[in-house]
Amino acid sequence: MNIALIGALCIILLSLIVGYNIMAQQRQRIESSKRQETAKYIAVIDATEELIGNAHSLPYSSTLLVSLNQKILDSLKKIHDIDKSDRSLSQRISDVQEQVNQIKQAYKNKESTSFRVPDSDREAISMLKLVKRLRAVIKAEHTKGRMQTQAFVTENSRLEQMQVKINIENVLKRVNDAKIKGQIGTAQQLLKKALDVVSNKSDSYCVLAKDSLSTMLDEINLTLRKGNDIAKSKRNESDELDELFAPKKKW
Repeated sequence: MNIALIGALCIILLSLIVGYNIMAQQRQRIESSKRQETAKYIAVIDATEELIGNAHSLPYSSTLLVSLNQKILDSLKKIHDIDKSDRSLSQRISDVQEQVNQIKQAYKNKESTSFRVPDSDREAISMLKLVKRLRAVIKAEHTKGRMQTQAFVTENSRLEQMQVKINIENVLKRVNDAKIKGQIGTAQQLLKKALDVVSNKSDSYCVLAKDSLSTMLDEINLTLRKGNDIAKSKRNESDELDELFAPKKKW
């Protein structure tokens, strides 16, 4: 009887141990899943805050700033849903919501800064990469239904025009540098490439840029033609001198 009781108790104890281990493993899986989800949203917040931090280097519209801050707000709410024990999250959510409201008022029909011409090719590339990241963000936000279609179309078009502007303004700087160095042929090629970029676009910036680039190219072409005429004239003078001082043939 005692042996049977002991056996039964051992079985019950073993069952409890197995059950506890199963529950512990399940809790670990849940906690691990929560940590992974939280880490994902934290990464989104960090990346978005980095983009917002560049609002001083490129003109950000109210729509763009609201979208970026709303992205942070949504991520914070998701983290709060995962773990409600962190009381600081509630305050941060409130702060970001207040910031969104302030942006809607402060930046209405305004931009964060004025456009600045890149100082170098490296800076131009950096600016273009930033615009590319911003366009990817608003596209994702629109796909997820967090940005209205009309707002997305307008903002995407604005960012696309900014890409063109960065390229053209950087080309103009390179053209001026080439002219100072006397590299007229290089300046001509740069202007032709820039004209190819704006030739099929009809926005106000591209129309003005097209006229300016065409005028500059005409001036460059005229300079090259004059240079070629001068060189041709010098070659003719040289040929005449060679003929004049050539040894006389004896007949």
